Amino acid sequence: MDKIQSPDQSERLFFMDNLRIALTVLVVMHHQSLLVLAMPLFLMLNQAYFMGLFFFLSGCFTPASYDRKGMWIFLKDRLIRLGIPILIYVFILSPIAGFLMSIYQNEISGTAIISLTWKQYSSMIGIGPLWFLVMLLIFDICYFLGRGLIKNKPGETKNENYAAPGISSILLFILIIAIVNYLIRIIIPINKYILFFPSLAYLPQYVSFFILGIISYRQKWLNLIPAKLGKTGFILAIAGTIILMPLAISNILGSASDFTGGGTWKSGVYSLWDSLFSVGLCLGLLVFFRRYFNHQKNFGKNLQRSCFTVYIIHSLIIFIPAYFLYNLQIIPQLKFILASCISVPLSFVIAYLIGEIPIINKD
Repeated sequence: MDKIQSPDQSERLFFMDNLRIALTVLVVMHHQSLLVLAMPLFLMLNQAYFMGLFFFLSGCFTPASYDRKGMWIFLKDRLIRLGIPILIYVFILSPIAGFLMSIYQNEISGTAIISLTWKQYSSMIGIGPLWFLVMLLIFDICYFLGRGLIKNKPGETKNENYAAPGISSILLFILIIAIVNYLIRIIIPINKYILFFPSLAYLPQYVSFFILGIISYRQKWLNLIPAKLGKTGFILAIAGTIILMPLAISNILGSASDFTGGGTWKSGVYSLWDSLFSVGLCLGLLVFFRRYFNHQKNFGKNLQRSCFTVYIIHSLIIFIPAYFLYNLQIIPQLKFILASCISVPLSFVIAYLIGEIPIINKD
């Protein structure tokens, strides 16, 4: 994956790499939790922000990649780096994951394992978690087209008076995202699949965070966000979760309306909560990692290099601990922790070994 550098290109922003490592670990744990049917609150909190933060990080290194490579090489690189893994997953890894899922489900139900036929193979083709790469490729193509239209010079910026956004601008952004989320969820509720995309209800967040990443790079916000604003972000996220989330998901006021969408008042409250939570937590995490994790040794570099591959292969790895721990008579939460302690390091080890294959390792 592309290396994230500071806006003046003179130093590496290691905290961004380390934040991406943490998010990749969280993705593995998220899908592990889905498989062992544990920690629903953990899943809801993750869904509210972590993919949006992935798009923000992607937006941060997109301008530098375009400036460094040029228009057409940038497009070619994006098509190769994202397109090939997507095709590999769709036609090879997705059917394998589907077959592993059938083995796991048969273990749970006690039925015999069925053989894989061509008809079953075709039904198991899908993009799975690589919907993120598909959407990212679409965003990159849009950026390519936009830069081609404005035809600005590499690295050109018109405003040299750099300043981080203030709290009033951030609150206005949160409110706008909440309103747009509420409106789109009237048609596309949370967790409704459309064209293999599992979370288009969060599309306004994904688009806006990607654009914010681009702006953050150009305006040097990554270095300029004050520590106080990071603390404010954490406060907004925590306060919103304490006040708004219970109101949205519980039967307070005797209402049984659905918070996932459909134009209900609970959907409005939930949209406001996940906007507060996502923006606030992302602000806080950026400042926190910049303050405490803006360094990296060889171990961290190897983890960072493996993140992209981990994202692609982890949906196969998580079946291993889930299968062998299924009959273990412990509470689901503890089983989830044990399974994650196996799947996370195993995913990174396998990804590292894949990265050492000469045809893949071109660094």
